[in-house]
Amino acid sequence: MFKTLIVDDERLARTELKRLLKAHPQCQLVAEAASASEAINILSEETIDLVFLDIQMPEVTGLELAEQIPSQIQFVFCTAYNSFALDAFSLNAVDYLLKPVAAERLTSTIQRLRPPQHSSQPAYLPDDHGLLLKFADINRIVRLHEISRFESIGNHAAVYTPYGKSFIHSSLAKIEQKLNPAHFFKASRGDIIRIDAIAHIEPTMQSGSLIAILTDKQQVDVSRRQAKALKTRFSGL
Repeated sequence: MFKTLIVDDERLARTELKRLLKAHPQCQLVAEAASASEAINILSEETIDLVFLDIQMPEVTGLELAEQIPSQIQFVFCTAYNSFALDAFSLNAVDYLLKPVAAERLTSTIQRLRPPQHSSQPAYLPDDHGLLLKFADINRIVRLHEISRFESIGNHAAVYTPYGKSFIHSSLAKIEQKLNPAHFFKASRGDIIRIDAIAHIEPTMQSGSLIAILTDKQQVDVSRRQAKALKTRFSGL
């Protein structure tokens, strides 16, 4: 059983996909979203195995949203445009469906899905989870809520805390799987930052990208794709 989320800003497109999915009871529709920001909230609150997402959406595109989807969740792009296929597969999409979606083509896609990766452990570590980190000759337990940034350094990661910088023997991809997206944000392929550690954001000379200034004065580059998603996190009530 795949707990499924549909993300598309067009109501009729969502309705049509829901109709097609009725022929596939293994895809249990859990929720639908009309925007990336709605989808992010659902992903942080619900257990989702499979996401069908449009690419051309206002504010944050499906490609930008896909970069924030935890790696254990499979996703399929559904779009009226075929010009994004290369980008889609570079993000490890299961498939790329052109609208209007054909029933036979959808069946072929669902047959390619991997079994859901369920675990008896919570998907995300609690915010008060402690990490044993070494600072010079001192071993200290640091809580997740104290960490402002994880930075990729090869197969390791630098961890930025009020006590200084430490290192852990884990890749950024593995770390991301354990972090609640309600508290942490993937700024780029090389950085994850804590949302409430962001003091302000500034534009850069490169069109569309941003710099996030953290409360500890660190400056972290936010990729152009992720810049729109970050703005969405702070847009309105």
